[in-house]
Amino acid sequence: MTNSSVPLPGGRVLRLAARPLVMGVLNVTPDSFSDGGRHDEGARAVAHGLQMAAEGADILDIGGESTRPGYTPVSAEDEIARVEPVIRALAAQVSIPISIDTMKAKVAARALAAGASIVNDVWGFQRDPDMARVVADHGAAAVLMHNRESEDASLDIVQEVRAFLLRSMEIAQAARISLDRLILDPGIGFGKTPEQNMTLVREIGALAALGCPVLLGASRKRIVGAVTGRADPRDRLAGTLALHTLGALQGARIIRAHDVAPHVDAMKMVAAFTAQGRA
Repeated sequence: MTNSSVPLPGGRVLRLAARPLVMGVLNVTPDSFSDGGRHDEGARAVAHGLQMAAEGADILDIGGESTRPGYTPVSAEDEIARVEPVIRALAAQVSIPISIDTMKAKVAARALAAGASIVNDVWGFQRDPDMARVVADHGAAAVLMHNRESEDASLDIVQEVRAFLLRSMEIAQAARISLDRLILDPGIGFGKTPEQNMTLVREIGALAALGCPVLLGASRKRIVGAVTGRADPRDRLAGTLALHTLGALQGARIIRAHDVAPHVDAMKMVAAFTAQGRA
C-alpha cells in the first residue's frame, strides 16, 4: 500500500496521497477514555460521523468496546448491537471507507456485512484466531496494531514492535491477505511507558521499512497529558496536534484523531512543507 488507490468492499477506495490521511474516531461506547457516552446513542453517533466526514475525514473508525486501561469487556452481541446500525446508516450516506475497531472476528464479520471495509484490530490478528480469515473472506483491509498486557521499561520497544508486527503480517499473508491491504500501528499507549511511546513516534521510519503504511493514533492519550500536564483528555488537542504532526513528518501516512477539522488542516501543512522540501 504505497501512493496508490486500494479498492475495498462496497465500492469504497482507500486513497493514499501526499497528505497523510485523517481517520476520525467514533466511539459508540459509554466508557471510552475521552468521549465515552457522548456518541453512544445511534442518532448522535451517526450525526457525529457525518460531521467528521464533512470536516474532511478520509476514514471513519467506529468502535463499540472501549480499550482504555481498565476497560470493561463487552460481549460480541452487545458490541454488534452498538456498532452495526451506526455502520449501516453511515455506509448509506458517506463514500469514504468505514473501519470497525474491534478485536473480535464475529463483530468484524457483522460490521463488514453492514458496510465497513477496514478492520482495525488492536491485537494485530494475534488475539482472535479467526480474524485474519474474516478479513480475507471479505476482501477488506486491516490495521494491525501492536499491543501488550503490561509495560516493561527494559524492552527495546522498537524491536519489540517490529517483531510483533512482522508476526501479524505473516498471519495475514498465510490467510492470503496481500500486503497492499495492511496498515501498521505501533499502538501508542498500549502497554508502553511514556518514554517508549515517544521513541516509537521518533522511529516511525523503522516501522514503515516493513513495507506497509504506518498509522499513528496518539489522540488525547496519556502521553500527551504527561508532557503537557493536561489531566482532562478533552484539553489535549494542542499537544495531540503537535505529536501527530511530528509523527507525520517521520513518515506516518494515516493519523487517527478525535478532532478531525484541525487535523485535516495540520496534515495539509505537513504535505505542503514536505513537498517544498523535495522541490
